[in-house]
Amino acid sequence: MLLFFKNVGHAAYRIWFYILVVVPIFVFMPFLVLATLSEKTYPQFFWMARNLWARTIVYGMGCIPKIKKEQQLEKGKSYMLVANHTSMLDIMLMLLVSKNPFVFVGKKELVKIPVFGFFYKRVCIMVDREDVKSRTGVYRRAQRRLDQGLSICIFPEGGVPEEHILLDEFKDGAFKMAIEHKIPVVPITFYDNKKRFSFTFLSGGPGRLRVRVHRFFETGILGVEDKSTLREEVRELILNELESDQGGRS
Repeated sequence: MLLFFKNVGHAAYRIWFYILVVVPIFVFMPFLVLATLSEKTYPQFFWMARNLWARTIVYGMGCIPKIKKEQQLEKGKSYMLVANHTSMLDIMLMLLVSKNPFVFVGKKELVKIPVFGFFYKRVCIMVDREDVKSRTGVYRRAQRRLDQGLSICIFPEGGVPEEHILLDEFKDGAFKMAIEHKIPVVPITFYDNKKRFSFTFLSGGPGRLRVRVHRFFETGILGVEDKSTLREEVRELILNELESDQGGRS
């Protein structure tokens, strides 16, 4: 009986999440649509997504962000934001981490999500990881966004790994792009997102969402041949953080 009520609670918590995702979009729909009519108004769209959508979801789920920054993002400067990927909360939490407007690079399959997908395809850089032409086009679209003073966010695992995997291998894309465009890589560790809202349906619950923004990796003197080294250094930093956190709990 206890397990039954626990599962009901988990199911209600998950349904509440989807309500929080959808309701702000409908409430602010006219303003969101207007802000996506031109790339010039993307900063206004980003402000609404960050303050009206992401903040509503995170706090509405009873999750309190605890963000520690070892280095501050400079206003008006472009960065490559990278983090471990374990939860749908990663998107909302990333929006709260950075006041600097950025554009997500993500898989095209997310377009299929009702309501969310409508805006996703209008403001994000979509990539078909199975299509070489699509992957190449990402660099061209990212360059245009960087020229507009925006940052780029990529989850370098290339998707959400199976839950028993602490941190999957990283793909090259984010690091090759950062080097080619000479922008700093900002490693970010999300410690609690999997616990709060994983992809297992009957799981999750309110609590703190700890984040650490690590010191940046500069790319000014790096060449494309350094992308693998940069990739592994960033991954090792995040992996060590996750392992240390797990060890501290045991």
